[in-house]
Amino acid sequence: MLLVIIAILVTTGMIIFVERQSDDQSATEQEIVLLFDNWNQALQAGDPHKVAVLYADRSLLLPTLSSKLRVTPKEKEEYFSHFLEKRPSARVDFRQIAIGADMAVDSGLYTFNFAKTGELVKARYSFTYKRDGKRWLIINHHSSLVPEGNNRSD
Repeated sequence: MLLVIIAILVTTGMIIFVERQSDDQSATEQEIVLLFDNWNQALQAGDPHKVAVLYADRSLLLPTLSSKLRVTPKEKEEYFSHFLEKRPSARVDFRQIAIGADMAVDSGLYTFNFAKTGELVKARYSFTYKRDGKRWLIINHHSSLVPEGNNRSD
């Protein structure tokens, strides 16, 4: 009897493993790059709501130009309403992407170009994305100024 139970457990485990392998919907690196591009396009559109909807409801934003954490969708929209006044666009200078079955992390360095002032600001970033059904949402976004004496681009 014990041998039969072990055989069933082993067989069931194999079936589950095979099903997970065939259902694996991991993103490609290019898909994760496109998530950043969509965020950057939302910045350039100048609408704080378009940026905020890219974040999951229970996500955390640690923004570049503020020491205040943003947790709620309203707090994120408020931050972006001020940030977007500078008319930012971001250029990735270096990135490393890690991908799991339903999560991905895009981390690196980017430079913001603020069209309103012409200022270039270098920052470090990490975006953590989680798949919510068929849609990827930002669940954690940390951005901070490069901690060198002069974080402005030369």
